[in-house]
Amino acid sequence: MTSPAIATVGIIGAGTMGNGIAQACAVAGVRALMIDINAAAVERGIKTVSGSLDRLVRKEKLTEAGKADALARIKGSTEFGDLAGADFIIEAATENEDLKRRILKDAGAIAAPEVVIATNTSSISITGLAASTGRPERFIGMHFFNPVPMMALVEIIRGLATSDATYAATEELARRLGKTPICVKNAPGFVVNRILCPMINEAIFVLAEGLASAEDIDNGMRLGTNQPIGPLALADMIGLDTMLSVMEVFYEGFNDPKYRPAPLLKEMVAAGYLGRKTGRGFYHYG
Repeated sequence: MTSPAIATVGIIGAGTMGNGIAQACAVAGVRALMIDINAAAVERGIKTVSGSLDRLVRKEKLTEAGKADALARIKGSTEFGDLAGADFIIEAATENEDLKRRILKDAGAIAAPEVVIATNTSSISITGLAASTGRPERFIGMHFFNPVPMMALVEIIRGLATSDATYAATEELARRLGKTPICVKNAPGFVVNRILCPMINEAIFVLAEGLASAEDIDNGMRLGTNQPIGPLALADMIGLDTMLSVMEVFYEGFNDPKYRPAPLLKEMVAAGYLGRKTGRGFYHYG
């Protein structure tokens, strides 16, 4: 089965990842259809893209005309049925397996039979999600990293039934968006998060044990291992609820106590301290 030319990418979710993917598409000359459940969410997503493009203009990485062209390629909608016109669909909803299954089932029913459906999940089994779409051979993982416009990596994860044509179309799209894809087998957390998230979780254990302050932990890892951002600040950027979801997937998927989520992480999520998006995590954000 050959893959269609990709002129329009349908993106389910206008949040941090969804609007970032929309921006990457628009800047690369690909039309983006960004779907969310209400108009306010869609408007926030487009406003976020506009602000991000403004920063590129100020840094002289994009012209005003280039910004206008990119924004013109992004269409927001609250109508799920609009996805019927997409040539490639990327689900970028919250990291919740039940929610993703419901969304993917609906997407599979609406999209044309030849259209590839990808999920931006950071940890959930691609093979497990594939069955929800009704087209497992045309389903794949396409894991972007946050912030999408800046991060060059995309993990492409094949499910058990993913066809070679689906993989080829996804890799081609990733490169068209200016990303560097790596091919990853289906396993909890894939590659990057399999390494990264347990490290962050361990930093939370270290903080909870009082071995050092959040600032000193982050400075130690930045200066001692040459990382651009410390693990606790990175957790705040990712979202502590997302971090907890990933660690719970690891804990359940591997049945190994080394992936046990740090109790402090669970407590902070219960308190609503989710990081940058709520103004408070391991740090305060005004």
